Amino acid sequence: QMRLVESGGGLVQPGGSLRLSCVVSGASLDDYGIGWFRQAPGKEREGVSCISRLDDSYYQDSVKERFTIATDTKKRTVYLVMNSLKPEDTGVYYCAVDASPLRLAMKCRSGRMDYWGTGTLVNVSA
Repeated sequence: QMRLVESGGGLVQPGGSLRLSCVVSGASLDDYGIGWFRQAPGKEREGVSCISRLDDSYYQDSVKERFTIATDTKKRTVYLVMNSLKPEDTGVYYCAVDASPLRLAMKCRSGRMDYWGTGTLVNVSA
């Protein structure tokens, strides 16, 4: 069965950096779309960044030029490198996989993904 496990969250100063990792078990990433979502306290969950092997990628406007998503299919791992972190980046970050790489931007915006991890907390604070 599909299993997603996130790691790498923690407390970081504004302007600092973190790298999140998501290890996928039970399936290959060859034909899937995968991405990162986040939910701040009291706010709706939102898509952060998604990617597929069709070379499609999506970034939420608020993280463009600051965050980078990358995959290692052999390790079945997806990374989110976060630079220049701001307090508004605080939240629980979730990794998610969809069974199809098509319409990735729409799925990333809507959060309509098939499989989800349990999240890792990112706290950006002085």
